[in-house]
Amino acid sequence: MSEIPAKATESEDPSDGARHQAAEAAAAPGDAMWQSSPPGSIYDYIKVASFSIGPGGLVEQWSLRAEQLFGIPAARAVGMDPIEAFIDPDLRERGQRKMAEILDGREWTGVVPFRMPDQADGARGEDGLAEVYVMPTRTGEGDRAAVCIVVDVRTLRSIETDLAASQAIFGQSPFGFLLIDADLRVRRANERFASVFGGTPDDHRGKGVHDYLPRGEAERVSATLRRVLQSGESITDMHVTGYVPGSEERRHWSVNLYRVHSGSGRPIGIAWLGTDITARRAAAREAAAARRNLALLNEAGARIGNSLDLETTARELLDVVVPGFCDLATVDLYQGLLTGDETPPGLADGSAELRRVAFASAVSDVPLSGTADPVAVGAVHHFPFNSPCADALRTARPQRVPAEEGALVQSTLAVPMVAHDTVVGLARFARAKGSEPFGDRDRELAVELAARAAVCIDNARLYRREHERALILQRSLLPPGDPEASGLDIACRYLPGNAATEVGGDWFDVIELPGHRTALVVGDVMGRGLRAAVAMGELRTAVRTLALLDLEPAEVLSALDEIARGLGTPGGVQQATRTARQPRDADLSEVYLATCVYAVYDSVTRRCTFANAGHLPPVLVEPGEAALMLDVPPGMPLGVGGEPFEEVEVELPEGALLALYTDGLVESRDHPLEEGLQAFVGALTDPSSPLEDVCDHVLSTLDTHHGEDDIALLMARVQGLPSDSVGDWTLPREPRSVGRAREYARARLQGWGLEPLVDTAELLVSELVTNALRYGEGEIRLRLLLDRTLVCEVWDSGLVQPRRRRARDTDEGGRGLQLVGLLSAAWGSRRTPRGKTVWFELPLPGGEAGLTDPAEALLSLF
Repeated sequence: MSEIPAKATESEDPSDGARHQAAEAAAAPGDAMWQSSPPGSIYDYIKVASFSIGPGGLVEQWSLRAEQLFGIPAARAVGMDPIEAFIDPDLRERGQRKMAEILDGREWTGVVPFRMPDQADGARGEDGLAEVYVMPTRTGEGDRAAVCIVVDVRTLRSIETDLAASQAIFGQSPFGFLLIDADLRVRRANERFASVFGGTPDDHRGKGVHDYLPRGEAERVSATLRRVLQSGESITDMHVTGYVPGSEERRHWSVNLYRVHSGSGRPIGIAWLGTDITARRAAAREAAAARRNLALLNEAGARIGNSLDLETTARELLDVVVPGFCDLATVDLYQGLLTGDETPPGLADGSAELRRVAFASAVSDVPLSGTADPVAVGAVHHFPFNSPCADALRTARPQRVPAEEGALVQSTLAVPMVAHDTVVGLARFARAKGSEPFGDRDRELAVELAARAAVCIDNARLYRREHERALILQRSLLPPGDPEASGLDIACRYLPGNAATEVGGDWFDVIELPGHRTALVVGDVMGRGLRAAVAMGELRTAVRTLALLDLEPAEVLSALDEIARGLGTPGGVQQATRTARQPRDADLSEVYLATCVYAVYDSVTRRCTFANAGHLPPVLVEPGEAALMLDVPPGMPLGVGGEPFEEVEVELPEGALLALYTDGLVESRDHPLEEGLQAFVGALTDPSSPLEDVCDHVLSTLDTHHGEDDIALLMARVQGLPSDSVGDWTLPREPRSVGRAREYARARLQGWGLEPLVDTAELLVSELVTNALRYGEGEIRLRLLLDRTLVCEVWDSGLVQPRRRRARDTDEGGRGLQLVGLLSAAWGSRRTPRGKTVWFELPLPGGEAGLTDPAEALLSLF
């Protein structure tokens, strides 16, 4: 606000100057003004001062603004020569001429350089530049005087610069710029704003936010403008949504708001700075969608395929996509692939049967569009030939399924599941009303998700096929049905590991030996997988071959050890033996190790001989006694080599229970072996129960004690051969013993009611006793055994084994063993601790195997 000297008595503008002079004269001491400038007055921004010059050219009056501008109090300034006080000495002469002209009655306006008076301490005053407006006037006595209005040029230059900068920012800004007044009306708009909303900048004066934005958005923005105007708090990056004239595209702006003040600090409006972020919002949505899709793919990679089960893998896919990608989803797989067919029918036209293996919904259990009736999980169905789903299966390309009118589902994608160029099924993803329909990016993501799941499902299918084949191979190597043995009641169980694990190398076997003896075998090849199952098959075959040679248990295990060492070596046993002599750092990656327990039971003597190759000890339960583990030396596992095996012979009482098993029954990750063994022994509490019940009781009791390994359990209850079913005679080494042997045999067979076998048995007994006399040594022992078959054994002390040969037509002898082979069901010889035993076996009358006519057998020899 400008000030007029309080003592001026004359003005050329009495209408304004007199009032301001009176106002200053009436002001109280120390109060510079009594009324503020009008709103928006230039005096709010510039520094204006006034003083008067008397007839003598000296300062006569000095205003308060002059004191502030020049820093000189009125008491000092009054009476001062302004030319001498403020003008540089070089310009004083010219200044005196100007003063004279002014006192002569001439107005003058100009820019005058000045210098502040020197300070009291002698310091030079500051230089300045003032714009001076001098108005001639007269004193009350009529003398000439002048009133001077002084403006600080530095302030004017600053205002000029601010105006230029403001104009540059406002007019040349690439952002929409508005100046909104206190009534929330546009006072000024820049060219950028006008280019977006049409017209010229002046056309927008007086408009409000309701003229540009929808009602709801306008109300929100108006409330924000009032809050900024009242509080003075700035708003940064406020998002505003609306439309521009002539376009239906939704646009987005980022708006910054701040309150604008006058020079005196009074709020006069709000500055609006807005920029169009529609493209940026779209890019941000795309980036967010890309991040979401990447996260979904990452989750799919982490969660899909953790199981090698087809149904579980399909459910894992749906767990990922619902609700993160869609609201409903199903997975249908070809029924042929699920049942093991390599090329299911109907792939060419997409009409093959499919099975619904998984369904998931985040809204409700409603059917997907395109299906007449809901399909339950597990149901087998097919898609109509002209349906989009069948088309997707035919072409191996995703298809959009049209939405049904009034249905909950509004957008559906049918995506074929392709693995290794083979369609294995169809995945359908659907979004309900209220969700955004599927776009091209969603379609690509759906294809990628379905492809990943398809590969995992195909891997699971291939694994299931190979696993089933391995199980078939493994089970084909086990004894079929319930094994039978003379003098033993046998029950067995074989349980493969969990479905997710590979096949193992556990096996058991029951082998009938001559003389109504039985070999019991339980073994376990270390490791898992098809290689272990094949190794198990080879060892089992070797065991059966060695058992039929009627070797002692320790000899059987020694031969098995050699065979096991040759399984992993291309050169076989000999190469394995040479490799074993090499240093210990040789490659052991192909070494097969196995544990095995081999027992031979004699039903006549009820004695059982055991040999163990690193296997768990057998368990014996005698009638009326607690179960105990037999102390059989464990020995080294098969395949290690170099260590002999020991034998232990145990006499088993009638009714005793013998149990052989593998470590899968008693060992697991959660329980130590000792605990499992004690639990197994404790489960055998009632050996008199039926063996099948005992097996079931053991498996149910130890269910928490075994892990993922296979389980083989073989139980045998001792039922010795009755004494009246055994005929045993000792014959001297003399020719009469042949006839005596025939008499013994005839009498015992007649006593057993086996008259149809008498003639054949007499003939064969005489042949074996004759051979024993001719080629054997020491006493001759004849033994007849009756059980499921009739067995005849002839013992002597000779070590020479009988050899069957083909006699020529002119030979008078040499046909005895050929006759034995023709008439008997089986025959053979074995070594004994005191010599050898030659035996033959005849089927009982009424059995499936008929008897051979001796006459026909004799004629066939010639």
